[in-house]
Amino acid sequence: MTQSPAHVARLSLEAVNALSADAFTTYFAGVLEHSPQYAQAAAARRPFGSADEVADAFRAAVQADSESAQLRLIRAHPDLAGKAALAGELTAESAHEQASAGLDRLTPEEFAEFGRLNDAYHEKFDLPYVVCVRENDKDSIFEGARRRLANTPEQERAAALHEISRIARLRVLDLIADGDGK
Repeated sequence: MTQSPAHVARLSLEAVNALSADAFTTYFAGVLEHSPQYAQAAAARRPFGSADEVADAFRAAVQADSESAQLRLIRAHPDLAGKAALAGELTAESAHEQASAGLDRLTPEEFAEFGRLNDAYHEKFDLPYVVCVRENDKDSIFEGARRRLANTPEQERAAALHEISRIARLRVLDLIADGDGK
């Protein structure tokens, strides 16, 4: 398990640009779920002029990858309020983010609804429902899942990748001292 963003010493942009490629990859390994290869690709785009440029490098690396690699990235994300959360098997980043939206405090009825939505997603798309929970609350997460179930597989892949880029941006900002992270 990686460290929670709150427990990582935030680096300045200058320090980020000065990291070796291996150190950069290690530092940013948790930006995309179980996919440190994107940190390696982002490292090659230095130097960066802003924290947003770092986040853009992650987005560009994902967009440049093959469709099969993009699907692996989407599938690396845990189900919201799913079995991994119950078993304590989420990455530190995901656990923190799901808790921020109250997904660790669901009523039994809400938990059952997430189970139904997760099952429907896997049945229709063979993917988890991915959303930037830090930019949503419990109600908007439910509403978004119901709405996105009407997507085509292509639309859902694009929606999931868009949400992943939003998640990555916030995680990058959490790691850079002069970024917009708190």
